[in-house]
Amino acid sequence: MTDIVHAQSKATWIWYPGDFEIWLGNKMQNRRTERDTFLPPFWRMDSHYVLMDFHKVFNLAAPEEVRLYTEGDYNVKIDSKMLHGHPQTITMPAGQHRLSIKVYNQDKVPAVFVQGKTVVSDSSWKVTYEDKEWIDASGMVSSQSGTQWLQAGSWNFNDPAAPPSQFKLNVKPQSPVKTTSGPQSLLVDFGKETFGFIQLHGLKGKGAVSVYYGESKEEALDTAACETLDRLPIEQAMAKDTTMALSKAFRFVNIRYNGDVRIDSVSMLYEYSPVVNRGSFRCSDEQVNRIWDVAAYTLHLNTREFFIDGIKRDRWIWSGDAYQSFLMNYYLFFDSPTVTRTLMALRGKDPVSSHINTIMDYTFYWFLGIYDYYLYTGDRSFIQQFYPRMQSLIDFCLQRRDKDGMLEGQAGDWVFIDWADGLSKQGAVSFEQLLFCRSLETMALCADLVKDRASEAKYKQLAADLRSKLFSYYWDAGKQAFVHSRVNGKPTSNVTRYTNMFSIFFNYLDDAQKQGVKQHVLLNDSVQQITTPYMRFYELEALCAMGEQGYVLKEMKDYWGGMLALGATSFWEKYDPREKGTAHLAMYGRPYGRSLCHAWGASPIYLLGKYYIGVRPTAPGYKTWLAEPALGGLQWMEGTVPTPGGNITVYCSTRQIKVKADTGTGTLRFKSKSKPVCMQGEIIAKGNNVYELQVEKGKQYEVKYSSL
Repeated sequence: MTDIVHAQSKATWIWYPGDFEIWLGNKMQNRRTERDTFLPPFWRMDSHYVLMDFHKVFNLAAPEEVRLYTEGDYNVKIDSKMLHGHPQTITMPAGQHRLSIKVYNQDKVPAVFVQGKTVVSDSSWKVTYEDKEWIDASGMVSSQSGTQWLQAGSWNFNDPAAPPSQFKLNVKPQSPVKTTSGPQSLLVDFGKETFGFIQLHGLKGKGAVSVYYGESKEEALDTAACETLDRLPIEQAMAKDTTMALSKAFRFVNIRYNGDVRIDSVSMLYEYSPVVNRGSFRCSDEQVNRIWDVAAYTLHLNTREFFIDGIKRDRWIWSGDAYQSFLMNYYLFFDSPTVTRTLMALRGKDPVSSHINTIMDYTFYWFLGIYDYYLYTGDRSFIQQFYPRMQSLIDFCLQRRDKDGMLEGQAGDWVFIDWADGLSKQGAVSFEQLLFCRSLETMALCADLVKDRASEAKYKQLAADLRSKLFSYYWDAGKQAFVHSRVNGKPTSNVTRYTNMFSIFFNYLDDAQKQGVKQHVLLNDSVQQITTPYMRFYELEALCAMGEQGYVLKEMKDYWGGMLALGATSFWEKYDPREKGTAHLAMYGRPYGRSLCHAWGASPIYLLGKYYIGVRPTAPGYKTWLAEPALGGLQWMEGTVPTPGGNITVYCSTRQIKVKADTGTGTLRFKSKSKPVCMQGEIIAKGNNVYELQVEKGKQYEVKYSSL
């Protein structure tokens, strides 16, 4: 049998793959409140399987005492023979034997922790929810009938006394930078956007306390319209400290109290995920350095149990928002578990009955997230495990095509694209077909990885057919651009930026078409402008991919620098420089509806890492990689890009480039007016002032050159 083990050493809690992530996602996303009112998501929420069977076959040289821990009611079998009662310690005999543990838990995820000398629980165990279909560890259905056994899910729960259901984010105390006292009130300023639990110290008396939170001072002071608040009845003669039950986003907190209530002081417990910055960036422009720092802080705040959209609202897992966080993560934290947790929580369970978050484009971003996850990490096991869920989701999409093989919004669908006034969502929108095409290409890649040859051929053909239709149905040679949509079988004349900019970095266009799109769309002010950081991310990426780093640097300084000039300590959901005063705080018809800390606002991390420092993988997991630094008008820059096998560091000025890598085989590509020199390796001229240098792992290279 393939699951026989001879020796292991480290035990961890295990569960059905994806179930802990779905359960945790439900807990987190249902913590949202608005003005003390429970506000859950508006899409279908799945649950964990309540009855689980775990097993593994061991081959032991000697008998072994094994300790058992479970989350839920359980029974234990050795070689199909039941052990009576609820044994907490068992003896596994010498030789080849199968240990099976069946666990039931309605409220929490059924999980087990098995600790012996070599008999330990880990991700190599098999697990089933008893659906009576055999599936091997690659996720492929076999002809053998039986029970569906998948490799167990796990993370870093390595303490038997700390089961998965007890997971919480880290906290640490923080003090405000300023507290202003008033008549039965305190206005507390923590100095910057933050997230956590407000603590009231020395609270006593009889009356009521109201806590009004604000990302801005205006919001905290507006007790009638601020987005979040807490109310507490107080009746206690002795002073004691009180911590709010739910964590919130804020910079300012306005505390009002009545009766004879007294409060000595206010602090907070900052709540955070313990991710660390592995990536870095510094350059000759201090404003750009500040933009990178604030972007990194913004992403930190929105990296919680999962990658979420914003810490004030919605505090939900939105696929489009998460996709951008994945990309930023690869250049800052390179924290793969948060990526896979988020992907699993978004996907949920079969059968598929609606798009992810009910949004058509968000389903496709989920597939794009898979595509990039494999490219950056090289992790085959995740794809092998979840390939069946990828298939059922793409099948859902394929079943909803019209007679021309295109997708239009149907009843219950939300075609989002972007927050933009007057943006049509009618008919078959070209942007949706473009994302659909990339999703089919992702499925072909995944089918190849799991050796599903028939499906690989099918997905490749479907992608090729759809890609052909993109050009025959939407490309307007006169406009040198894709038009926005097709209604009743006829293309519209409107040109928007979305399809055109994505087609550049998807590499769907030839060089002439790219230049046409750049001039007639991306640099054309008559085409509807983008005002959300969400789509500015992609617009600026397309321009960087076209070598417009100088233009993009100016745009970055104007756009993100514009938020900093208005006092931003984290980046916003939306920024429009035409807005004045408190208009920057409003959205959705609410005076403080705008999120002032939104994950999609942190895109400079990705842009600076991939297109200025210029590092990106050219084979999965950075087995091979490219460094193509572009100063874009900077005098110098230096940065670190994290990878699965270590870091890649690059320094670039107008006269010198230094590069060193801990992993893979790299290529340094650059332009020089004169013949460059490197003592550590051979520089190859590629023509048109382009040069390349092969970079070996662990070796530092220094190039003298003259930048164009």
